[in-house]
Amino acid sequence: MNIDLHNHTKRCNHAIGECEEYIQEAIRQKIDIFGFACHAPMKFDEKYRMELNEIDPYINEIRNLGAKYKGEIDIRVGFEVDYIYKKEHLIEKKILESEVDYLIGSVHFLNNWGFDNEEFIKEYTKRDINGIWIEYLEAIKNMAESRLFEIVGHFDLLKIFNNKPSKDLKPHILKALESIKNNNMVVEINTAGLRKMVSEIYPSKEILELVKKMDIEITFSSDAHAPNQVGFKKDYAIQLAKEIGFKNAVSFKNRQKEIYQI
Repeated sequence: MNIDLHNHTKRCNHAIGECEEYIQEAIRQKIDIFGFACHAPMKFDEKYRMELNEIDPYINEIRNLGAKYKGEIDIRVGFEVDYIYKKEHLIEKKILESEVDYLIGSVHFLNNWGFDNEEFIKEYTKRDINGIWIEYLEAIKNMAESRLFEIVGHFDLLKIFNNKPSKDLKPHILKALESIKNNNMVVEINTAGLRKMVSEIYPSKEILELVKKMDIEITFSSDAHAPNQVGFKKDYAIQLAKEIGFKNAVSFKNRQKEIYQI
């Protein structure tokens, strides 16, 4: 089963192309289950996400396209939701109560700093790299403990500009993974990192080996922001998962887990 659950639409203001173009490319790529998880509205960093009044039109558009292409591909709809530690109140209640298939919880911000945005890359020079990694992993842990989401988005996103920790942070990684396991979340294998400065999949092979050892379930995503990114390096991701020992991958329908053989 070929699954790709984390893809965007132009409603987030930093993706291009029509939803139907993404679907057509997914069909061409022989993807079985394809999901849109565009950035959920929030009264924070509003430049890079859809607006609150777009929630229903977004869901309806994807559901209608799912009906149109039924028999060719299984289309799912969700949201990628920003989790900002101690700013959980910013998450819109309508998103949490929306009739979608899944919610991806992602950490893109440490307090007000959008650390994956090139506009703010100079902030790294002002920070202790190990300190921000510990802060980031703690945010992932707290996100899992919130029990608001099904999928952990790009687990080690903080490495995006190749700013990796200078010391072993395995104890902090394990604490985050333990929370993910204890709260029944799924880790996505996200190929977008291979398109970024770090040139490495999210999460790294070393972290994925820990994910497997802890018996945490996985899913797959290309995190496409353009139709030509759909299915990006999917064969590499599947092969890597198999080499590590994963046999199954997860999808979601109506917030319920489905398990498929890879």
